[in-house]
Amino acid sequence: MSTMNADGIIRPDETDNQTNKLYFAAWRWHFYAGLYVIPFFMILAITGMCMTWIAFIDGRDGERIPVAIQETILPVSEQAKTAVSAIPGGSLVKYMAPLEKDLAAIFQVSHDGNAFMVAVDPYQGTVAGQHPRRSGWYDFVDNIHSDLMLGVTGDRMLEIAASLGMVLIATGLYMWWPRGRGLRATLLPSFAKGGRATWKSLHGVVGIWLSFFLVFFLVSGLAWTGIWGGKFVQAWSTFPAEKWDNVPLSDETHASMNHGRKEVAWALEQTPMPNSGSIVGEAILPEGSPVNLDTMDALARKIGFEERYQMNLPKNEAGVYTFSRDSMSTDSSDPMSDRTVHVDQYTGKVLADVRYEDYSWAGKAMAVGIALHMGTLGLWSVLANTLVCLSVLFLCVSSVVLWWKRRPAGSVRLAAPKLPKDMPLWQGAALVGLGVSLAFPLAGLTILTGMVLDQLIISKVPLLKRAFS
Repeated sequence: MSTMNADGIIRPDETDNQTNKLYFAAWRWHFYAGLYVIPFFMILAITGMCMTWIAFIDGRDGERIPVAIQETILPVSEQAKTAVSAIPGGSLVKYMAPLEKDLAAIFQVSHDGNAFMVAVDPYQGTVAGQHPRRSGWYDFVDNIHSDLMLGVTGDRMLEIAASLGMVLIATGLYMWWPRGRGLRATLLPSFAKGGRATWKSLHGVVGIWLSFFLVFFLVSGLAWTGIWGGKFVQAWSTFPAEKWDNVPLSDETHASMNHGRKEVAWALEQTPMPNSGSIVGEAILPEGSPVNLDTMDALARKIGFEERYQMNLPKNEAGVYTFSRDSMSTDSSDPMSDRTVHVDQYTGKVLADVRYEDYSWAGKAMAVGIALHMGTLGLWSVLANTLVCLSVLFLCVSSVVLWWKRRPAGSVRLAAPKLPKDMPLWQGAALVGLGVSLAFPLAGLTILTGMVLDQLIISKVPLLKRAFS
């Protein structure tokens, strides 16, 4: 049974049966989860939207600096000399081929432990621009989006927020599911009643339409976090290095190629790197060819790396040349074309060639998921991500408006939904808490802690009970 109050809001009677107790338990946990989640979701939505547009319009490392097309492109080695000379005493770390023929090539140069990005005109061999690595607006916003500029602490705070977001979605769907209002009122907003009823209708309708997309964004984002992603999901979804026949392996993983920002394909991050210095591998270069920047660029082109790709140089005597292209790094707009190739720095033989089809199902899902999450699939994905981010911001703002309109006038209390009386602990919120605890450990700990505080302290101390009621 359901009733409509003076604001035109349909919800179960407080005096009704066990179903209504579940409703109010869900509402109470929806409210408490929102207290923690809302500020973080607003930060993630704003920074995510900024990152998407900055990358699309201006690029992340200067890769969209325009140059005039000419007949002859200089060898990569000559371009590299120009880049290194711009940072006296520097050493070359990475070459990033131009995105288009009318754009600059990018070189990463290291000096005294600091990294610099140098844009070079591939026709003239002149410096088109340079800046310290990770000093642009994209990187500033990315640092906030990734860990709130707080390192591991920020990562854990955001992981809890994203995990509790699952509680918001589950409880929100339960409360807004058609019960006495009809399918039309569930899927389309109503403006007839005005006031809080209209705000609740908009909040519920936007929420139910957004729920699928929000789950996707939360899961794909969580896969990069330290606990749920790094310890639980990524660990058992890593590409097995054993597939490389008799290739000597390093103690370092592919994550060692990250330079602050996530740059390596998700499925490879925890996979060991191969080592140079053996006789194994596939010989593709003509016998006797020297191994240098120019022959490595020629090899990359010969085996299928067209247009934009990245070449990481060997880091030490056992290191390898690594060619890569992935949509996460904006090398292409097709995540299914992701590819990573390792080449022995002494023999020029290909030691490993990992493609999208070699990933596990989780790795494939993440390759596509990260591209969608970051909006690197073209203008349509940028616009779609913008719509999602704006919808998240609306849900956050509308939830505050709903609370403001519902709270007792002039009250400083949180005015949380009441906890149903005589409700066994194994029902309602306890079930949600148990499910989330199993799926997302940090959120589970947060929920269980909240339940203990709610049951043993807040409900027993009059001052706290009044403040949280």
